[in-house]
Amino acid sequence: MKNIKAILIAGTGSGVGKTTVAMGLMAALGKHYKVQPFKVGPDFIDPGHHTRICGRPSRNLDSFMMGERGVLETFARASKGADYCIIEGVMGLFDGIDDTEIASTAHVAKILNVPVILVINAHGASRSIAALVKGFSEFDSVNIAGIILNNAGSDRHIKLIKDSLQSSGIKIPVIGALPKNPELSIPSRHLGLHMAGEDNLNIGKLSDFIKKHIDVESVKTIANNFTAPDVELNQPLEKFDVKIGIAYDSAFCFYYEDSFDELRMSDAELIFFSPMTDGLPDVDGIYLGGGYPELFAKELSASRTRNEIKKAAEDGMPIYGECGALLYLNESLQIDRTYKMAGILPASSRMTDKLQALGYTEAETAIDSPIARKGRIIKGHEFHYSITECDSDATLVYKLRRGKGIVDGKDGLMEHNTMASYMHTHPASNSFDEFLRQCRKYKSR
Repeated sequence: MKNIKAILIAGTGSGVGKTTVAMGLMAALGKHYKVQPFKVGPDFIDPGHHTRICGRPSRNLDSFMMGERGVLETFARASKGADYCIIEGVMGLFDGIDDTEIASTAHVAKILNVPVILVINAHGASRSIAALVKGFSEFDSVNIAGIILNNAGSDRHIKLIKDSLQSSGIKIPVIGALPKNPELSIPSRHLGLHMAGEDNLNIGKLSDFIKKHIDVESVKTIANNFTAPDVELNQPLEKFDVKIGIAYDSAFCFYYEDSFDELRMSDAELIFFSPMTDGLPDVDGIYLGGGYPELFAKELSASRTRNEIKKAAEDGMPIYGECGALLYLNESLQIDRTYKMAGILPASSRMTDKLQALGYTEAETAIDSPIARKGRIIKGHEFHYSITECDSDATLVYKLRRGKGIVDGKDGLMEHNTMASYMHTHPASNSFDEFLRQCRKYKSR
């Protein structure tokens, strides 16, 4: 691998401005270099903004779902051909699953041995920031190579902070100080930030703002101190000559790019379609990701595609869905009123104004399913505001060791050869091999 340059943008906590800094640096460097973006954690929305800014698909790095090997492989594959890699962290630098470092920004930084730029909210503090930096820099073996102050005040305020760091013997340089700029914030909705395609981010303004207030040359110097790990990439052992329909539109848009990569490397042809506006293409299996079906329930209900997908399911076609797809594959979805959905799975869903589940999951497959054989342990995550109520005789595939699922610690509703769960998974935790075998079997009937 060529000499890739890389940095990781971390924060002392959530909401300190690391997303603004990360995306701003992607925009600023992207004007002259090929920038490969990454996001720590299971998030889908930030990577969408990254992809729009950089013109290269953003990749998730999650040490819980992917393991250390998965993080290394994804980084190695995605960084090919890039000049700079910019990794956006998640939450606070050391915040992992439970009281461990697993799934934390720090864990990913240590796996890759990548230098970290720490973003700190400077509002209402001066010398206390020195104490904060001292604690963060000495807590673990993470290489904090630079500091960016967000919500900084006057020049005097910035000088007070720098003087305090110097007098405390802290040698980590302040390489930027951003004043408050509400124009560059991204609107939120109940499941997170607005999506990248909603034209709510002025990339040019963001780039100019970052270049004005951050020493980009210092950022490049820090990134240049990265040495890429030497990783031998694994290749799929089995090949499948099948066509997979991928539901991809405004309603179904939460996918890991690694999933598409694995499917393609396994010789699957991916055919993208919209269940709202397109008919079901000629395929051997269907994969529906998460997203916002509740925002498009009227369109999904009115489309003839839901009947076509139901007919395919009744014919035994393998169909796999995650989170939002569960709502669509069920009988109905209640929002302001009740809308008919695909009617494949024996359950109904309704949206609530209360978060129903958020966090990592770990499941054991209790029976064979279209995505895994019995006894498989799969790691993933869940995040939803809906409630799904199943028929009394419904078949549930997953027994959760961690997480909430659909009901009573169970997830993965199955009917015919269709299965959908609240749990999102990553191919590093569970490959698509079993799904592709089922699709090949369906094709050869």
